[in-house]
Amino acid sequence: MSPHIAILLVQRIIMAKKQPKQEKRKREEVEEEEEEEDRHYDVDESVQDAAPAVTKIEPLIIQGRELKEGEPGTLTGRPLRLFADGIFDLFHFGHARALQQCKQAYPNVSLLVGVCSDEVTHRLKGQTVMTEDERYESVRHCKWVDEVIEDSPWVLTEAFLDQHNIDFVCHDAIPYTDTSGTAGDSGMFLLGMLASFMKGGVGDAGDVYGHIKAIGKFHETTRTEGISTSDLIIRIISEYDTFIRRNLKRGYSGKAMNVPFLKEKAIQIDMAMDKVKHDIDVVVHNFLGKAEDAQHSFLNMFSKDGALRTGLRKRRKILQESLKDMAREGLC
Repeated sequence: MSPHIAILLVQRIIMAKKQPKQEKRKREEVEEEEEEEDRHYDVDESVQDAAPAVTKIEPLIIQGRELKEGEPGTLTGRPLRLFADGIFDLFHFGHARALQQCKQAYPNVSLLVGVCSDEVTHRLKGQTVMTEDERYESVRHCKWVDEVIEDSPWVLTEAFLDQHNIDFVCHDAIPYTDTSGTAGDSGMFLLGMLASFMKGGVGDAGDVYGHIKAIGKFHETTRTEGISTSDLIIRIISEYDTFIRRNLKRGYSGKAMNVPFLKEKAIQIDMAMDKVKHDIDVVVHNFLGKAEDAQHSFLNMFSKDGALRTGLRKRRKILQESLKDMAREGLC
């Protein structure tokens, strides 16, 4: 970056620092004039009471400045081009919610999402579960996303932001360490540090988004607690044997899952033992069920109100009635 361009950018930063104070003074002057007009304007109370209530529309505010209709980000202006980047491995609802926050940050937004390639991710962060093409397609099919930028750079440069006409970069505010070591090499980073110093800060040389924050192009989002790619991987690892069994039952081989031969056989023996236990439990359950049925049948047969004793009582009663009839006939 040439010294002339650097000086111009520093001047812009200084003017941007002064601009909010000037606009604040203008707003205060306008408010004072409106209050003065209200004091001299006599409104008929009866008309005032009959007038319908008017809902106050809150002004849009972007980076500490009110948006006026027709400006970028409003419904009558061009869409604000917001950019969010990441790995997006095992795409989950935490990713989707973050992108939703970006898309709904302002009334008129075009959301660009950068996804890092396998080569960059594996070198600077670690192994992924999904390939880069799978991650690209996962993000592309999220309804909040307007455009996917494949092979997104690890550290954003001024040239990249200009190339894609990016207005703001969206991410959560947690500092992310620059494992590539390239952030400090860009002129944009040095200007960002200078701007941060002028605003009373000290800058953050270790934050990959530090230079973006310092020049006022950072839009903060909120992480979704309780869900992350690492959490999902930990769930699988903590239930290692369970998921190996699951896939063995579905026909996958130990070789396909990179499971050692002895480990595979040990799990298969455990699965066979579990099947034997299950079969025995079924036999015992059926036997106990039949024994219980036989017990009920026996009780129904020989209990006081059972079929056998009830039948005998009926026959005895009939016999007694017959003997009584015979006795009456003999006496007659």
